[in-house]
Amino acid sequence: MEKGIVRLLKADEIECRISVIKENGLSLLLYKDARVDQKILDETFGAFRWMRSHQCIDGNLYCTVEIYDEEMGVWVAKQDVGAAGFAEKEKSQASDSFKRACFNWGIGRELYTAPFIWVSADKAEIKGKEIPNGEKRYYCNEHFSVSSIQYNEDREISSLVIVNDKGQAVYAMKRKDDNGTVNNSTEKSVKRSAVKQSEKNAVNDSGKSPEEDTVEKSAAQKKARGKSLSKTQMDLLKAELERTGVKMEAVQERYQIQKLETMSAELYAKVMAALSKTKSAKAA
Repeated sequence: MEKGIVRLLKADEIECRISVIKENGLSLLLYKDARVDQKILDETFGAFRWMRSHQCIDGNLYCTVEIYDEEMGVWVAKQDVGAAGFAEKEKSQASDSFKRACFNWGIGRELYTAPFIWVSADKAEIKGKEIPNGEKRYYCNEHFSVSSIQYNEDREISSLVIVNDKGQAVYAMKRKDDNGTVNNSTEKSVKRSAVKQSEKNAVNDSGKSPEEDTVEKSAAQKKARGKSLSKTQMDLLKAELERTGVKMEAVQERYQIQKLETMSAELYAKVMAALSKTKSAKAA
């Protein structure tokens, strides 16, 4: 192993959490727990070559994970803040800040490359119950786990299989194998190549210099990113806000968002990940 480079997570080190649930299916998020972080820190740097500490800054709990650099003879620190849960607030905030600090060291960072995981209702036991306002609230008592996972040379997830309690596959991300099967990542790569070639041809036909066209395209891409959310994404966001009881205004204020519809895809993923860690309003 190259010095300082942490290994990728194994299938049994990754857990699945239900993010959004509806009558027609549910979405899952992949995450790791603090025990996995501790294990990989021990493996990579040695049990006596790393340490953690916590600091309270402006009422928020931060965690600092330090690694000892033998060549330089110094401790190198990386820090992040934690989000508190409804139960055991201090403990949950300490654990969350530690896990986030470990993300900064690269542990589990590959989980950010996970695809949108949707399990349709025919593969999950989704149940509904009436709530006071006459609507139905859906839930699922099943547990899901990662059966297998593979990564490409860029440390991105290239193959993923998720199973239910009975060991039945409920989600599979395709990959390119020796028979020429194309995975999601490869399809995207092909599409990107086609787009780039199309853009190149457009430059040649437009008569503009590559520099002028690049500036225009950069501005257009930024504008497009601001309008990247689909109706489905907005519906999922609203469902999470309803589940957690978090006000839309609070999300906009925290992330400095003027209009939810125009947030970038990266910021949307960050918001959804934060909401998934929040318990439902009813549980609170």
